Amino acid sequence: MKTVLIIEDEPALLDGLRVNLETEGYQVVGAHTGEKGIDLAMESRPDVIVLDVMLPGIDGFEVCRRLREFGVKAPIIILSARSAELDRVVGLEIGADDYVTKPFSLRELLARIHARLREHDDWYRHAPKDVRLGSVYVDFEKCHASRDGEAVQMTAREFDVLRLLASHRGQAVTRAQIMNCVFGSSDETGSRSVDTHILHVRQKIEDDPANPRYLLTVYGQGYKLLE
Repeated sequence: MKTVLIIEDEPALLDGLRVNLETEGYQVVGAHTGEKGIDLAMESRPDVIVLDVMLPGIDGFEVCRRLREFGVKAPIIILSARSAELDRVVGLEIGADDYVTKPFSLRELLARIHARLREHDDWYRHAPKDVRLGSVYVDFEKCHASRDGEAVQMTAREFDVLRLLASHRGQAVTRAQIMNCVFGSSDETGSRSVDTHILHVRQKIEDDPANPRYLLTVYGQGYKLLE
């Protein structure tokens, strides 16, 4: 299970992000100050860090600088109400990997977290950037799906499941592979979660989800996306 560290002094925002990330299957640790955030980063070794700039005590830029000095290599996504180009440049120059301006879309932030975590996965780097399935077009780079030009809402996990299948198009992908690549776990008991996500993806890409044309079950193995 991937761990996300959130360093944010607004309790409501921190709690909201925690709930949504835990729903997505992440373990979440949180801190309300920069000092505590640094301590948690050293203790919990998170896989990605979401860092607010305006913090009591030392600000997010200083936290980012110190984390890099201490050897923390996890991707850092900075949150800031300041949209000036200079602030973005400073954040990236001191070691941040991404910069999101408040107010932000929760869907966008989740997509960016997923993207940063996936960048180091071999299958993700070599997966297609998009896929067309009949009247459905899916742009994995922009996390956008549409049917006949109308937007189709998909979660970041659903995009990842479909992207993994698209990277092995025409080949069976086992539940264990999906669990390991998408959910960061090899626990076979989590296969129900895989099946649930497959069901949701079918509902969004198939004309008749009960009789799928593109996303098929390979009995005894897993699933495959047809050519």
